[in-house]
Amino acid sequence: MPRRAQHARTLSLLAASSFAALAAQDPPRPAAPVPELPDAGTLSGLKLRALGPALSSGRISDIAVDPADSSRWFVGVASGGVWRTDNHGATFTPVFDDQGSYSIGCVAIDPNNRHVVWVGTGENNSQRSVSFGDGVYKSVDGGQSWRRMGLEDSEHIGRIAIDPTDGNVVYVAAQGPLWRAGEQRGLYKTTDGGETWTRVLHVSEHTGINEVHLDPRDPRVLWASAYQRRRHVWTLVNGGPESAIYKSTDGGATWRKVTRGLPAVDLGRIGLAVSPANPDVLYAIVEAQRGQGGVFRSTDRGESWSKQSGKVSSSPQYYNELVCDPLDPDVVYCLDTFTTVSRDGGRTWTTLGNLHRHVDDHALWIDPANTRHILIGGDGGLYESWDAGAHWVFFSNLPVTQFYRVSTDQARPFYNVYGGTQDNNSMGGPSRTTRLGGITNDDWFVTVTGDGYEVQVDPEDENIVYTQYQYGGLMRLDRRSGELVDI
Repeated sequence: MPRRAQHARTLSLLAASSFAALAAQDPPRPAAPVPELPDAGTLSGLKLRALGPALSSGRISDIAVDPADSSRWFVGVASGGVWRTDNHGATFTPVFDDQGSYSIGCVAIDPNNRHVVWVGTGENNSQRSVSFGDGVYKSVDGGQSWRRMGLEDSEHIGRIAIDPTDGNVVYVAAQGPLWRAGEQRGLYKTTDGGETWTRVLHVSEHTGINEVHLDPRDPRVLWASAYQRRRHVWTLVNGGPESAIYKSTDGGATWRKVTRGLPAVDLGRIGLAVSPANPDVLYAIVEAQRGQGGVFRSTDRGESWSKQSGKVSSSPQYYNELVCDPLDPDVVYCLDTFTTVSRDGGRTWTTLGNLHRHVDDHALWIDPANTRHILIGGDGGLYESWDAGAHWVFFSNLPVTQFYRVSTDQARPFYNVYGGTQDNNSMGGPSRTTRLGGITNDDWFVTVTGDGYEVQVDPEDENIVYTQYQYGGLMRLDRRSGELVDI
């Protein structure tokens, strides 16, 4: 061994033994103090810029259309707040950015006062990437300002129903926390516009309320679906003996479970729909044990049910929602990975048109003045059809892509930002451009399709990109040639 190498080895051994001796003799040192984060005053000097993208948009959770003006919509985003358009989607304005939650479960407009808007925070699904909320909000000026009205510990709001005869009477279906028991879980009612709340239906600390619906002819008649669920790291318990349909005929003062014709086994998530054309007709899509689930129909205001088909959505914890046609009681839509429609009361189903449209649908509005006019929202953003779903227009101006992780490269003169997104690929885009119009959708590019995750770029060659998709898929992209290699 050369003298220099031998000397270095001796020094290394001496150092190791010395450190070992010191470690054995000296008491453990206290942990280094955690550096203080910048205060709000310091951060206020930093101005955020929107980089996009909107080419893929993001998961839409609800759509509320002004009944007096069909060009005015409020769009709730599962991971992106609330957006309003006053011009039929030509432009969208974020109206909820200053509130306490970015995750939205539902949006409702007072049918008698278009300026009163309610928002239930906390996405109302049970998947792994769901975010929680901090209660119910109300605006009395069309979304320009908001006030939190309570139920801060509800975490996930399933639906809000407003009495069409009295806007101060509002019902809130609270699913409650997904990962634990208790808290504000059940059906809540206010008679003073949200100043105070009464829990009018409570099943247990494990079971919340998924949906609530009113009879438009008599709002004292209500139906609610109870939803027993619990997510753990290793699984989702999506049902149990406490999932059920309840009915009240006295404004929620008393309730009774309705079971005639429904499966007599443990149930999961239940979606309800009341036909606006004939409110005697109700539909329920029921997840149930032993293959007994399906779509059920009632023609006597929910007193008894008949099974129409074995139709259940592909993942009830993520969908299982029905929407009735406003004019035909036999037409009902089922939101799903591919939304389907029945035109014979739920007996047979066909797929709604999906040409050049993202899958995974969560929100649907049908124009009562023209039922061929449809708005649909899902994991890929917001779409509109004027021919009953045969063709679609995509709204590429809603930058609400849900990023899991972000990273940057060393490109000059402007570095690129990369990220993996929920169901909208892994992608990258510039931090700046030299064009007067700034960053556009066309500046963003996909590194790998599918559900995106982490992206890392070679620090010495910004054209070599390592990118991921779901289930641990890892690829290497050469941006110069476009070659994508599976690792």
